[in-house]
Amino acid sequence: MTKTLLAEFTAREGTEDEVARLIGDYALKVREEEGNLAFDVYTKAADPRAYWIFEVYRDEDAFQAHLNAPYGAPFNAALIPLIEEDASVLTFLSPCAPSRA
Repeated sequence: MTKTLLAEFTAREGTEDEVARLIGDYALKVREEEGNLAFDVYTKAADPRAYWIFEVYRDEDAFQAHLNAPYGAPFNAALIPLIEEDASVLTFLSPCAPSRA
């Protein structure tokens, strides 16, 4: 079963360009992971400092491999001082069963 999540964070005022560069570079690496099916980066239209990253991994093993990738910890260490939250806020998602019409 796929592992799907939404990661959210807000860039501190004045760090927008650095955060955009960091997440852009990181996204390129994550999208190359064998088990990554999606890593889509969005900002809120009403608040471009607020990021939403939609992530999908083939399965739990692929997600664990992502968490253990050598570039993950340096990315997070660089990101933390640039965002308002203590860390990215993760929301794990489950598919809804189709309705029966």
